[in-house]
Amino acid sequence: MEVTNKYMVIKHHFKGAPQVSYFDFKTEAFVLSVEPGCDDIIVKNLYISVDPYQINRMKSESPSHSSISAAMRINPSEAFDAPDIGKVVASGNAKFQKDDLVMGTFTLAEYSLVKEGSIIHKIGSSEFPLSYHLGIDLVDYQPMQDFSKCADPRRVKRYLFQQPLDPLGNLVGQYAKILGCYVVGCAGSQKKVALLKEKLGFDDAFNIKEYKDLNSTLKRASHFWRAGRGLKVERGSTSREG
Repeated sequence: MEVTNKYMVIKHHFKGAPQVSYFDFKTEAFVLSVEPGCDDIIVKNLYISVDPYQINRMKSESPSHSSISAAMRINPSEAFDAPDIGKVVASGNAKFQKDDLVMGTFTLAEYSLVKEGSIIHKIGSSEFPLSYHLGIDLVDYQPMQDFSKCADPRRVKRYLFQQPLDPLGNLVGQYAKILGCYVVGCAGSQKKVALLKEKLGFDDAFNIKEYKDLNSTLKRASHFWRAGRGLKVERGSTSREG
C-alpha cells in the first residue's frame, strides 16, 4: 500500500530563536510494507520531541555542531531525525510485531522507515500517558545523578534553574522540591511561568524576556539570595545556546 507521507524540513539555517516561518512540510510517496527477508520496520509516528539541542542543529553556527554526530547541522529541505514514539505498521524483524509501540530516534514525519538500532525499546502498558515516555525514558536517571553530583541540597536549599522546562530541567527541579529545596525557574513567557508554578510545583518563576540585560535579571533574582542561605544556579541542558 502506498501513501503520501508528510515530513518536516527547515527552509534555511537561522540565528537566534526559531520562527514558524523557518519551517515547511514536504510530501513524498511512501510504501507501507517492507522487503521480504529484511529487518526493516515501518513506524507511524504518534509523538515527537524537538529538544533544545535540535534547535542548535538548525542554526547557522553553533559550537555543538562539531561536538558529537547527533548534534551535526541539519541540511535545509532535508528530512531529519528526532526522538519519537510510534506504532509499528509493518515489520520484517521478528523482535517487533504490527501494532507494537516503540520509542527511538526516527525521521520527523508521519511514517518512518526504521532500522532496529534506531529503536530504544518497546513500550508496554503503563499508568501514565504515552507521551510521557519521551520526557522520562529519554533522560532516565541523568537528572537525579547530575543534581546529586553538582548540588548539595543538605547545605544549599535555594536553587534557580535557567532552563526548567526542558526534559532535564523540569525533572531536576521536581527532584529538588522532593528534597525540600526552594525552587525557582526562569522561562520565556508568562504561559511557561504559570506552568512552572501551577503544574510543576516550582515555588516561584519569572519571565526572563521582561528583563533586557544581565543586571536587571540579577536584580529580579537577588531576593532569592536575601531570603535564605545560598543560591545554586543549574542549567537544565548543556546543549542549548543563547
